[in-house]
Parts: sequence; structure tokens; C-alpha cells
Amino acid sequence: MKRNNLKSKILKVCNLVNYSDNSVVSYTLIDNNNGTITLFAFDKGQSLSEHKAPFDAVAEVIDGEGIISISGKEYKIASGELIIMPAGKPHSVKARKRFKMILTMIRS
Repeated sequence: MKRNNLKSKILKVCNLVNYSDNSVVSYTLIDNNNGTITLFAFDKGQSLSEHKAPFDAVAEVIDGEGIISISGKEYKIASGELIIMPAGKPHSVKARKRFKMILTMIRS
């Protein structure tokens, strides 16, 4: 579904991004000067390598289980939970099981 077609509609978040075998799939819902909202679907064992972001980011798990590492410390996170990843701190994401998350970053 195109982003322009999503405004002023009730959306089933888990249906906006689908799992794909041996892959990480992302779908950017909002991307503007104020920030981004990106949905991710990770197949079991898939990951995003360690990196830094210039702004705080909120990772909210909407399905399954993952591991988010921040500055070398691992946090097991599951559906219904979220974690704030601080700006400038190295972090990575890995799927313990298949999982989906919403990543929200506000630029300020």
C-alpha cells in the first residue's frame, strides 16, 4: 500500500510489513524533516548490524521476540514491549524468533 493511501485510515500494523525467509523487511510509514516511523519484519536469526543514530529512537515490538543490544548490553524484548535507544550509542537488533517492530525516530 502506498504511503499516501494510508492517511486518515485505521491500519492493522502487523499487516503493513510481511515476513520473508532469511530476510529483514522494512516499510517506511513516515519520513520527513521531523522524523521517521519504519516497520520491520525480521526472520528468525536475522539482524541489523551495530550502528549509531544521531537521535533517540524508540523500538516497539508488535510481534515475536528480539534482542536489542545497546552499548554492548543485550536486552531481550518481546511483543508489547519497547525500548528507547539513546542517540549516539551503538546498537544492534537480532531476531530470537521471527519478530516485527516499529522504529520511531524524532529529529530534534
